[in-house]
Amino acid sequence: MKRILVPCDFSKPSKEAYKFALELAMVSKGEIFVVHAVELPLMYETAFGIQPYPADPELVKKMDAQANDAFQKMKQAYYSPVPIAIHFTLTYDFVLPSLRAFIQENAIDLVVMGTHGSSGLEEFLIGSNTEKVVRFSPVPVLSVRTAKGYGGIQNIVFPSTLALNQTDLVQHVVSLQEFFKAKLHIVFINTPENFKTDEEGRSMLEEYAKHYNLKNYTLNFKNNFSERDGILDFAEDIKADMIAMATHSRKGLKHFFLGSVAESVVNHLDCPVWTYSIKQ
Repeated sequence: MKRILVPCDFSKPSKEAYKFALELAMVSKGEIFVVHAVELPLMYETAFGIQPYPADPELVKKMDAQANDAFQKMKQAYYSPVPIAIHFTLTYDFVLPSLRAFIQENAIDLVVMGTHGSSGLEEFLIGSNTEKVVRFSPVPVLSVRTAKGYGGIQNIVFPSTLALNQTDLVQHVVSLQEFFKAKLHIVFINTPENFKTDEEGRSMLEEYAKHYNLKNYTLNFKNNFSERDGILDFAEDIKADMIAMATHSRKGLKHFFLGSVAESVVNHLDCPVWTYSIKQ
């Protein structure tokens, strides 16, 4: 968590993400990159056919000044007691491609992003920018609705399929656990379509913890009709401070029909949700 990217539109959730990033950077002695992406509307000239042309330079200049002013006010409002390198970048591009490019070009190792959450048709058909970043980010994403202090992360829920071929994912989760000095609550959600008996589930959980040599953890087996609802119920049961889970970066019709449990959890929980994309 040395190089932390905070996508920022200066809304309340993005300011909460900035506050949380400050907490993380103070502990890791890292630096923060705040990026404000503006999707400029295309202007069209119709006198000689329909041709797009850039936005008015004066408008762009005004937007630059407003964004820089908003950034300075945010820095002053959320002061860090220790010196932290904080960089501000303003881009004129679509949010997702600009953030993906910034991550690659600046060796970012964590994205901390605010979320409003969504529900109903908005969640199903449109989704939020946070959901899209969660789905396609090449590095872990921490989705934040309300910032917590570093010491407030003591119990991390880790929903798992208990597969024994996900060393990269588990290593990232263990690093997260060690960073916060937290207890890890591994949970297998037992659904009708992926049913296990209690004995099978307990045996798989124990083998999983042993296989990855986990420390400071609990093993949990929870029955529910849906994986998402099982995760949400379990998080509520233990008063989780954070969820850590994988996402599968589904695209197109596959995402439309199957959806994403991780993105749905991000939309429905108030605590921070850490996600890591498993490459397929």
